[in-house]
Amino acid sequence: MSAALLPDPISVTVRAPAKINVYLGVGKARPDGFHPLETVYQAVSLYDDVTVTDAEEWSVTTVTDGPHVDGSAIPDDDTNIVIRAGKALAAHHGVDRKAGIEVRKSIPVAGGMAGGSADAAATLVALDRLWNLNTADADLLELAAELGSDVPFALVGGTATGTGRGEVVTPVEDNGTWWWVVVFNDEGLSTPSVYGAYDLLEGGDHDYRIQPAMLDALRDGADSDSLAVFLYNDLEDAAFYLRPDLERAAEAALECGATMTLLSGSGPTMLAIASGAEDARNIAGMLTGRGFDRTAVVHGPVAGAHVVAYG
Repeated sequence: MSAALLPDPISVTVRAPAKINVYLGVGKARPDGFHPLETVYQAVSLYDDVTVTDAEEWSVTTVTDGPHVDGSAIPDDDTNIVIRAGKALAAHHGVDRKAGIEVRKSIPVAGGMAGGSADAAATLVALDRLWNLNTADADLLELAAELGSDVPFALVGGTATGTGRGEVVTPVEDNGTWWWVVVFNDEGLSTPSVYGAYDLLEGGDHDYRIQPAMLDALRDGADSDSLAVFLYNDLEDAAFYLRPDLERAAEAALECGATMTLLSGSGPTMLAIASGAEDARNIAGMLTGRGFDRTAVVHGPVAGAHVVAYG
């Protein structure tokens, strides 16, 4: 029996950014187990690239790029979020097509920077272009929300608020260029365990809403001091409770000159805001001298998932 003929080889590569939460407020757990969130997302200049090609069967290959990325725990089967994204897009349009997907990762795995969500968003955009589906933006966002709370923001990029479980994304005006030192960690931190510790320690019985003054600071884009006073993450104490070494990393960054530190998402990655690019590089260098040798200097906001190559 002859093999089915495939279209001429065509590839599309889409780049998607890591996200940070410059504000993360967490409410009391709902009956369904999810916590209502109010967050301010920012897309930063650390990226994964996803390349798709037509294929007879679904497949995913992951290539890690950089010493801070450990891809050993990434599944290479249908449980991988990129294959789930591809199947969801095909089902939405009722097309019987499959793809080979290569993910080149620079965003750390399970680091609180939504690398998997970025990959899913990139896959949606890449396959939409490869197959000329012309999916409406609203439909892409709906598919993204079904895949995970952070996926819609990876499509939108820039700076945005997130509500609900974080999946209801609203862009906000951000006229700053904010520089961050990212301090990676060798040991992962389970998101459910962080939320469990948060429920034990805090419970979410407080006002977790975004302060309008924070959005004003982003819009004004003046300097790091104007934003630093609003940086906040409700999950930070829970993460420090589970992992005291993360608090030590935050203290070291402050001692090295950071304006303010912040847990990235549910961790374990830590962030330090700097006054500019040179300041960020100096802080990263001093942290390296103290043994924190897995760092990166990034800036935001940057664009969401976007095409970088057709082949």
